[in-house]
Amino acid sequence: MQETQQAPLAKARQRFKRVLNAGAGSQYARPIHELFARERWQEIRIDIDPATKPDVVGSVADMRAAFPGQCFDAIWSSHILEHLYAHEVPLALLEFRRVLKLDGFVLISCPDLEVAVSLIIDRGIDEVAYSSPAGPITALDLLYGHSTSIARGKVHMAHKTGFTCASLGQRLVDAGFATALGKQKDFDIWMLALMEQSDRASILKELTLAGLDMFEE
Repeated sequence: MQETQQAPLAKARQRFKRVLNAGAGSQYARPIHELFARERWQEIRIDIDPATKPDVVGSVADMRAAFPGQCFDAIWSSHILEHLYAHEVPLALLEFRRVLKLDGFVLISCPDLEVAVSLIIDRGIDEVAYSSPAGPITALDLLYGHSTSIARGKVHMAHKTGFTCASLGQRLVDAGFATALGKQKDFDIWMLALMEQSDRASILKELTLAGLDMFEE
């Protein structure tokens, strides 16, 4: 009887996958990617700012006290790596790899320095690149962080480093990811990093269905 009762629970657990929202921010300002906004994904949020009400308060550069190894199927990292110091980025990427299952993956978005620099050269530092829930984002904000938020005391919103598509891909490879696929889209870099046993074709198909084609020009 005990085995019969446990079987449905085990099957239910198998249907769910865990995604770590790394540097989650507020749910309003930075909603999770459409890929993970489905019922089969369970979101766990970590952020350094307690005001965002994450599941775990802490830095993505050291998550050892919060999570054991190989406990997540995926990681969503949206506009967080640029808020770390340059020497912390490799630590964060190693942590991503540590907490991912062997068939897991990480999906990253962050400002594209090449686009930011081109915008500054062509139109000036105060040119509005786009509007976000936090307000207008200027070319200068792309480089150094959202100035309005920083002025309001959210100093953790400052950017401490930056990336091109090539440089971020290289850092992921250096951290030990088996594959790093990147693309430039609007003002951002999008990067998909795969673990050793990741099903590349299946993950890319899921991403495309969620609106992100990594090979679309």
